[in-house]
Amino acid sequence: VYLTGNRIPDASFIKDITLVIQDGATGIFYSMPLKENAGYNPSLFLGDFTEDGVDDVLISIATGGSGGTYYYYIYSFINNMAQLLFDSDVYNQQYKYDVTYKDNYRVEVISKNNNTKYLIDISLKGPEYLDEIYYKNGKLKNPISGWVDPISGLFPIDYNSDKVYELLAYQQISGRYHADSLGYVLNTLRWKGYDFILERQEVAIFGSQV
Repeated sequence: VYLTGNRIPDASFIKDITLVIQDGATGIFYSMPLKENAGYNPSLFLGDFTEDGVDDVLISIATGGSGGTYYYYIYSFINNMAQLLFDSDVYNQQYKYDVTYKDNYRVEVISKNNNTKYLIDISLKGPEYLDEIYYKNGKLKNPISGWVDPISGLFPIDYNSDKVYELLAYQQISGRYHADSLGYVLNTLRWKGYDFILERQEVAIFGSQV
């Protein structure tokens, strides 16, 4: 199993990235062009996501954008036929969020896919940050909306130690600007016969909010 591509001279950017699988019995090569086939640091992971005992192929390609986002694809390859199991563009369309600042130093995150609401306490962000947004009584000065980035991390994890991998997807929650990180949405996905479905969702705050 290979990833091939053309490196731009004097740069780390690679274009025309293609998944290539060689049949070990016949030596025949099969090539699968990727939908988004240009970026940085393309990599492969082989593991069984579908519980059929055959390794699938997880491809990651850094977009190079300021948000640290990636393109991700998962392919199965059985009987010399490739099937796309996961496409990060499709995932990003499926998992949408509303991020809204609220009174009393709270930010509300609503996950539309599963109709779930989270509240993030930002009271430890520090007075300089909070004074720009809130009056002394905790009321918002003006309406503020944030956003959740497209997927920036997709990690295969065998939670059950059964040699079948689930997926842990990371998406950053941003406040007034991208560097104003409020945390991450963590979605655990499991293959259910036809698609990866949401098994568990968490909102995580990493490090100090000061």
